[in-house]
Amino acid sequence: MAQLARQLVEALEGLLGAPVPLRVQVWDGSTAGPPGAPTVVLRNRRALRRLLWQPGELGLARAYVSGDLEVAPGTDLYEVLTAVAHFSERPEIRLLRLGPADVLGPKGRAVLRALLRAGALGPQPTPPPEEARAVQGRLHSRSRDRAAISHHYDVGNDFYGLVLGPSMVYSCAYWAPAAKSLEAAQEAKLDLICRKLGLRPGMRLLDVGCGWGSLVLHAAAHYGVTAVGVSISEEQVALARRRVEEAGLADRVEIRLQDYREVPDGPFDAISSVGMAEHVGTEQYRVYAAGLYRLLVPGGRLLNHQIARRPNHPGEPYRPSPFIDRYVFPDGELSPVGSTVARLEEAGFEVRDVESLREHYGLTLREWVANLEVRWTEAVRLVGRGRARVWRLYMAASALAFEENRIGVNQILAVRTGPEGAARLPATREEWLLRPATAPHQQTPAASPAGPDFGDRPSVR
Repeated sequence: MAQLARQLVEALEGLLGAPVPLRVQVWDGSTAGPPGAPTVVLRNRRALRRLLWQPGELGLARAYVSGDLEVAPGTDLYEVLTAVAHFSERPEIRLLRLGPADVLGPKGRAVLRALLRAGALGPQPTPPPEEARAVQGRLHSRSRDRAAISHHYDVGNDFYGLVLGPSMVYSCAYWAPAAKSLEAAQEAKLDLICRKLGLRPGMRLLDVGCGWGSLVLHAAAHYGVTAVGVSISEEQVALARRRVEEAGLADRVEIRLQDYREVPDGPFDAISSVGMAEHVGTEQYRVYAAGLYRLLVPGGRLLNHQIARRPNHPGEPYRPSPFIDRYVFPDGELSPVGSTVARLEEAGFEVRDVESLREHYGLTLREWVANLEVRWTEAVRLVGRGRARVWRLYMAASALAFEENRIGVNQILAVRTGPEGAARLPATREEWLLRPATAPHQQTPAASPAGPDFGDRPSVR
């Protein structure tokens, strides 16, 4: 048994034809793998069974969420995830397809012998309870969307407050040079959206997927609008309504438990959709875009803030991350930014501006991970160790994905033009990013339109 780790690693490397990217320690204390590489610990035979039954991302996620696989003391989770991501993107690994001849051949038999010695062969372990049950019904039907949204968002407002901080904003912050905290950067993002929408006192704003109400509260308090926020998360709506009452804005802000397809009372002068369109789905996106177009007045603006994926490799179909689909965002779908622009244009919108905030999301996610880790004991008390591990894994992996341009996030400003094509926008971006002189007093300075110089910027902590 003292050589178990070496036997497992050598057999796996022989099958894959490439060195493994991690150092592996198994339950007997033996360790193997590249010296100096990040180290993971297989705490029991069940960890190997999970990897055997679900090789790749899903098996690794199940092992980590269940606690069967750990990151070794002194090893940074970001280093582990970076090593795995870079390994999986190597052409010989990304294109690897093991057939029966490989599995039953000499290299496959070597892996089988190593697994037999480890006592790892056996029935498939039950997935951790945090894994979403298969949602029922037609994809992106209203009932199925409610179930998917509930899985992610209805896990406890106290837990989200712990991760997100006082801003309660669950989308990337805007790290302008003046931002000295996550809360200041989120305030700058809310203000940036209001300025892009050209909000003025007396205008009517619809916020689709309003979360805990932060944007509608900001718009009403600082821009004098009346606002409607809609969400299909019961816990989000309950807290958002309480925040509206506490802010004394109930006469100008309404929070509804309502699907975006059910909003009956347009038109609105402006519409925001921040971090919501990822849940809509490719096939439903035309319905989404056309519905928002109908709800806008001629000359009204839409601000669509949405995560985007890179285009597929030629000939490869789009496959959502199995970990994200099973544990984080069931039925969520990402599209390239060009596809999103095309769908909005097909609905009748004129797209006037696209701004990438990719690096901003990497910084934001690292702050959320830090919040979670600093208050780990409390997080586990609130949602359990498995769910806290899900959030830590998904946020850390997402931070790296944004930083390395595997995914991005974009604010798309679009207009429903009026008669004869009038867009009612100032002539230059500098002009329409200025705060209106008639807006109520702003307590914090507006973010610079120039945006941040990231460099080697550390955490704001």
